[in-house]
Amino acid sequence: MTQMTTLAVPDPEAAPPYDVCIVGAGPVGAALACRLAEGGLRVAIADRAALPPMEHPAFDGRAYAIAASSRGLLEAGGVWQRLCQPSCPIEEIRVSDGRPGLPASPLFLHFDSAELDAGPFGWMCEARALRIALNATLAEHPRIDVFAPARVTVRFADAQAAIALETEHGPRHIAARLVIAAEGRESPLRAQAGIPVTRLRYGQSGIVCAVAHGLDHHNRALEHFLPGGPFAQLPMSPDAEVAAETGLGFLSAIVWTERTALAERLVALPPETFAREIARRLGPHLGELRPVGRRWIYPLSAMHAHRYTAPRLALVGDAAHGMHPIAGQGLNLGLRDAIALSSLLIDAHAEGRDCGDPALLAQYQRAQRPPNMAMLAATDALDRLFSTDNPVLTLARRVGIAGVHRMPRLKRVFMARASGFAR
Repeated sequence: MTQMTTLAVPDPEAAPPYDVCIVGAGPVGAALACRLAEGGLRVAIADRAALPPMEHPAFDGRAYAIAASSRGLLEAGGVWQRLCQPSCPIEEIRVSDGRPGLPASPLFLHFDSAELDAGPFGWMCEARALRIALNATLAEHPRIDVFAPARVTVRFADAQAAIALETEHGPRHIAARLVIAAEGRESPLRAQAGIPVTRLRYGQSGIVCAVAHGLDHHNRALEHFLPGGPFAQLPMSPDAEVAAETGLGFLSAIVWTERTALAERLVALPPETFAREIARRLGPHLGELRPVGRRWIYPLSAMHAHRYTAPRLALVGDAAHGMHPIAGQGLNLGLRDAIALSSLLIDAHAEGRDCGDPALLAQYQRAQRPPNMAMLAATDALDRLFSTDNPVLTLARRVGIAGVHRMPRLKRVFMARASGFAR
């Protein structure tokens, strides 16, 4: 657990201060560390957990939809090139509305990346594959020092932050010009800085799993709005072992929102019954279905920090914001924080400026907080609009979906946002 108490100043014989110390080595913190190091900064990254166990298949069952702009960050940090499994492009997205067990409404919205002429909307990547690539890059980069597992204690001062690390090899004392909190929604550094947060509870949980299926998904993602919450099918690259085990040659990830009590019952069903429940929501277009691997369940909520910065401190990712997965933008929003902050810090470093300069941090907050708040508000409104059986709202959303489909300019705006290049 991260500790926040007073500590001694760094060892005077230690190396010069790091430019940045990132606390939290999740996907956003780790990707940011890699990008900053590639940009010439000296980076320390610390996490309370050891990093290799995060590569285990049972650690995280999610698959990420990596937007085009997020992929650019990972490529610039030397991470994307290390993926151990092929990613699957998302070339089409279909948005529909309906009820379990019934055909989808004939009023739908269809996005085709060919209409943008800018490549796929994004790429599906297993969390484990991304973790392996991040760990390898962190371990091998000469400008990154990793402290994990480590208990972290920070004291902020005018010129730098003093950081005490309790590691398995004994205590270490380092200093950094800037500390970046990437520890997640319960960020101790955010609490230490006295930054308040607003939280929204949904009473919903997300079920995450994978399914093998008999018919090709054609790199098309589905977002199907149901009374209990959105149901998403996301195309994955084929897996030879899964195909050999199931006799089904195609693979998709499922992200399925339901009221928590029902979600807990569904996730405990026998495989055959669970597959039938998926088919009732997905429809017949992928043919025979068979769940593969574990099922995960995550409680859903939203939160936002009232500020993204404090003296010598910046918040990124879930330490700054969290939202409903209705648009699949949670990780991408955090990676966009990393894009904005890394751009500012790399430029400042090249100019010989202090990475913890208050004016620099204020610029980061101005760039990121307004669009992040807008996305949070949009996903909250979408969930409340679509997770209902109210016949008036049902008709309104179906007409709205069909209306966007028939408005080329507005449709292009939505497609650009899906790829991460518009805010």
